[in-house]
Amino acid sequence: MLARLLVLFLLAGLVPLLGAPGVARAASGCSGRPAKTVGFSTGELRVYKSRAHVCAVTVAKKPGKRRTMSVTLQARGGRAVSDKGKYTKMAGPVTVNALNRCVRATGAIGKRSAATGWILC
Repeated sequence: MLARLLVLFLLAGLVPLLGAPGVARAASGCSGRPAKTVGFSTGELRVYKSRAHVCAVTVAKKPGKRRTMSVTLQARGGRAVSDKGKYTKMAGPVTVNALNRCVRATGAIGKRSAATGWILC
């Protein structure tokens, strides 16, 4: 029984690295299929879903100038994971384990932001 759990644990760690069959790796650095995109005046918040994980990025509408960007992703009942800094085109990716759990994401570029609310429930 212990060996079976160990094998499952090791395989679960490799799944995000290998990606699901037939799923292309997005240019954003997230694997999985697009689940939600929320546009705002300075960019987009993009959320991707694979079988057990959800990934999010904030992408600038006009890349080039270094400015404050952030992306935050939280699975219901879990801690929020975020990436914030001064970037030229993208904040993230951030990933959470969200098998059968709702998630919410927020993204910001400068003073403009977008949020999803609870999704993928």
